Amino acid sequence: MVDFTVAIPTYNGEHRLPEVLDRLKAQLATEPFSWEVMVVDNNSSDGTAAVVHRYQTDWLPNCPLKYIKETRQGAAFARQRAIEESDSEFVGFLDDDNIPATDWVAAAFTFGKTHPAAGAFGSQIHGDFEVSPPKNFKKIALFLAIVERGSKPYIYTPEKKLLPPGAGLVVRRQVWLETVPAQLVLNNAGKDAGLASEDLEVGLYIQNAGWEIWYNPDMHVHHKIPKWRLEKDYLLSLFRCIGLSSHHIRMLRFKAWQRPFAFLIYLLNDLRKLTLHILKHGRVIKDDLIAACEQELLISTLISPFFLWKKRFLSPAKQVSPVINSVNRA
Repeated sequence: MVDFTVAIPTYNGEHRLPEVLDRLKAQLATEPFSWEVMVVDNNSSDGTAAVVHRYQTDWLPNCPLKYIKETRQGAAFARQRAIEESDSEFVGFLDDDNIPATDWVAAAFTFGKTHPAAGAFGSQIHGDFEVSPPKNFKKIALFLAIVERGSKPYIYTPEKKLLPPGAGLVVRRQVWLETVPAQLVLNNAGKDAGLASEDLEVGLYIQNAGWEIWYNPDMHVHHKIPKWRLEKDYLLSLFRCIGLSSHHIRMLRFKAWQRPFAFLIYLLNDLRKLTLHILKHGRVIKDDLIAACEQELLISTLISPFFLWKKRFLSPAKQVSPVINSVNRA
C-alpha cells in the first residue's frame, strides 16, 4: 500500500505524456510519504505504451511507474480503473496535458492529511495557451478547466453549484469506492454521444454523501491549451455537450420527489435567460465568439431534459455518454 497515487488517463498521448512524466520525476519534498504514478492507457492506437515503458527503464527508485490498459473508451472508465488498481489513500488525477508544479504531489498529500473531512479537492489551474485566447475569454475560462480562485482555500458548498474539474482533482479513494457508482450515467461510449461532465457527476456523488470538496490554491497545474481548442467549431461543440448534460447534473442535487418541480423551475428560468441573451446579443452573435458560446450553452441546456429522455427511452442501445471532459460548472 502507498499513500498517494498520481493517475494519468491518456488517449493517444505519445507526444503529451513526456512533459507530464518529466515534471512528476522532478517532484520535491515527497520523502515523508510513499507514492506512485499510474498511466491508464485508454485504448490508444499510437506509441503511448512504448513511451511509458521507456520511462520505466530510468524511473525513480522509490516511486513505481505503472502502466495500465483500459480498453473501454472514455475518461470515466479510465478514472474508475485507476481507483480499482490503486490501493493508496489518495488518488490525484492529471490529464496528459496537465503539467503540475514540482511540489504538486507534496501539496496535495499535505492538504488531504490536514483536511480529513475533504472527500475531494481540486487544483489551481492556469491556462498555458498556444495562441492568445479571444476577447472576453475569462467569461468562459472555467469551461476549459482553468480555475484561478485566489490564494486562499475555498470550499465548494452545494449552494454555490460549482465543482472542480477532473483535471488536477485529488480524491480520497475509499470515499470514491463508497459513494461513486462504478458505472456512471455520463460515460463515453462513442464520439457521437454528445455529452460531457462525467467529472461533475463524480463530484456530486461525493458531495451528496456529506463529504467536503475544496479548492487548494497550493496545488498548481498548468493546462496546455492548443490552438484548435480555441477555434469556434470546437468551442461550440464543447458548450453544446455541456448544455446537453446539464439536466442530469442538476437533478442529482434533488431527491426524486423534488425533481418534477425542479425541472419546471429550471425550464422556465432557462427560457427566460435564453430570451434575454438573444435580445442582448442577437445582432452581433456572429462576430462575438464568447456570446455565441453562451447562446449555444443556453439552447443546449434548455433542450437537455428532452435530449436525455430520448437517449434513455428511445435509444436503449446507445449508452448516455460524454465526448468532452474536464468541465467545472454544475
